[in-house]
Amino acid sequence: VIDHPKYQESKRIAIFLSMPDEVQTEEIIKDIFKQGKECFIPRYKPQSNHMDMLKLSSAEDISSLALTSWNILQPSDDDTAREEALAGGGLDLIFMPGLGFDKKGNRLGRGKGYYDTYLERCMKHPRGKPYTIALAFREQVCESVPVTENDVPVDEVLYEDC
Repeated sequence: VIDHPKYQESKRIAIFLSMPDEVQTEEIIKDIFKQGKECFIPRYKPQSNHMDMLKLSSAEDISSLALTSWNILQPSDDDTAREEALAGGGLDLIFMPGLGFDKKGNRLGRGKGYYDTYLERCMKHPRGKPYTIALAFREQVCESVPVTENDVPVDEVLYEDC
């Protein structure tokens, strides 16, 4: 990931805080800060498909985040001091989680449509849609995954030895 050309050229990067069954992102987040890039993480709104990408001030900032009922760390709802990526300069790159992927870039998420809805909002930003990379385990890549007309394919699926 760290040697990927899109990562190297990106300055504003959104990345998920990994759950135990996902590709671990902690080292990538540390590298984002080490390289002087800006790091944004998701804040999901329950009972909706709305998500914002909020800026982290440092890798250590993660320890100040609240744990949601889904067992995900994210900025609390009353945390209004953080920059939202689309309210500012947009994003260059989004690293995305998922349950399954196919080689055409179709992604099976957890069913709420958070990333698809967020990417639709990105397309309305003057900067346009950021490059998207799904981080996967080889076992998550299959021949095809079910998609709907609202699903936005990822630009690239990265997995070990791909």
